[in-house]
Amino acid sequence: MKTRTLLSFLLAFFAAAAISIAQDAHPEMGTWKLNDAKSKFAAGATKYVTAVYAPADNGMFKITLDGVDKDGKAVHDEWVGKFDGKDYPVKGDAFSDTRAFSRADARAWHLTFKKDGKVVGTGTMVDSADGKTRTTLTRSHAVKSFDNMAEYDKQ
Repeated sequence: MKTRTLLSFLLAFFAAAAISIAQDAHPEMGTWKLNDAKSKFAAGATKYVTAVYAPADNGMFKITLDGVDKDGKAVHDEWVGKFDGKDYPVKGDAFSDTRAFSRADARAWHLTFKKDGKVVGTGTMVDSADGKTRTTLTRSHAVKSFDNMAEYDKQ
């Protein structure tokens, strides 16, 4: 019984250490909550309230977004890919079917949203120097063009 308990403890310890190392190597990882008071959205824009960035298999990352659409209905989408500028499929987003993330520098990323191979939106995502806030600027290139600025606080 003691051996089983010790093995369970060691497994939990090493799993927690691996997650901690991954988050240190990738400060963008973690849960981010929308700071509505500091954000500005165009009328009719989807508002993502929570964003979770987590390591996934094969050196990839998973981004899960939850929020509300223009009618107040819950939305949920997921993207799994690398921050290499290549298009990866997104699930649950009516606006785009692929997203591409690429690093601009240690704290910033470029974003590209596509629908049926056509760019429908672009953006940038920048983390503060202390890693506690993230500003995401997005611009729609669809039929109706608009800009959004979302400020997130790391949880």
